[in-house]
Amino acid sequence: MHVRDDYRSLSGPEKAAVFVLSLSEDQTAQIFSHMDDDEILELSQIISGLGKIGPSIVEKLFIEFTEQISSTNSLVGSQDSTERLLQKSGLSSEKIELIMEEIRGPAGRTMWEKLTNVNEEILANFLQKEYPQTVAVVLSKVSTDHAARVLAILPDGFALEVINRMLKMETVQKEILEEVEKTLRKEFMSNLAKTQRRDSHELIAEIFNNMERAVESRFMESLEKSTPDAAEKIRSLMFTFEDLLKLDPSSIQSVIRGSDKEKLPLALKGASDSLKDLFFSNMSERAGKIMKEDMAAMGPVRLKDVEEAQQYIVTVTKDLESRGEITISTGAAEEEMIA
Repeated sequence: MHVRDDYRSLSGPEKAAVFVLSLSEDQTAQIFSHMDDDEILELSQIISGLGKIGPSIVEKLFIEFTEQISSTNSLVGSQDSTERLLQKSGLSSEKIELIMEEIRGPAGRTMWEKLTNVNEEILANFLQKEYPQTVAVVLSKVSTDHAARVLAILPDGFALEVINRMLKMETVQKEILEEVEKTLRKEFMSNLAKTQRRDSHELIAEIFNNMERAVESRFMESLEKSTPDAAEKIRSLMFTFEDLLKLDPSSIQSVIRGSDKEKLPLALKGASDSLKDLFFSNMSERAGKIMKEDMAAMGPVRLKDVEEAQQYIVTVTKDLESRGEITISTGAAEEEMIA
């Protein structure tokens, strides 16, 4: 029988076949357990047609394998690979889902950090049905400003009872904390995920807000042709850089103070004259002069850079609104004055 000795003639699948063939049956069985049927079939067919492989090929193969596996770029960890490993570990599907839920969320996010992001009215409505001691534990773990908003919504008598429990509460035992977490996950967070789904138009509007303008315009034009009603609603929900014209002087000044001094002039470079005038009129004469000089000194700038800077200013504006520092007008109804 002919013995193959030319390592360079081996294809990638053939190298894999030689590698598997050199392992013990138990080791091969473990590898096959991580492969789907088509992959096993393909590898088996290649193995059956390999013929005799010379020792020099096997030696070179293992040297190459060792070099690649020891390289910093050879192993890639991902959420998918983590979930597959957990599934092979024997853990229950419920436990795996809890672990993956934490991994998929922001780094280090805990149950209590998640609760801080839940609307205070929704959280208060759930907590007022619980024992005051349970509520005391929950409010001692979430952020203090969120706890304050929740307490303000709870019935006065109940809220006072919770406050008294918090005053008397010492270090919460681990078992009690775990039980409260378990209750919250089972009875509150799971139901919240099912019932508190965001309006789809709001979601798309926010996604469009974060797109490059050319891409967003392309999608919006298509929507206007296919589903004009949806396009109109999405457009009304979007907040763009030019919508800063709706802000009052105090809010514009807050945006100026909260913005990066290098990104603001870049963003204004592509703004309308009316929006530029609004910003300059809310700066000191000296600050406005310096910014105009900065903008002139930039010369021609890439549209993409301007759009990124404008999106940054929009994000700053939304953050200020979420903290209650400014108010963004969203419609004519909000403009009505009451005598």
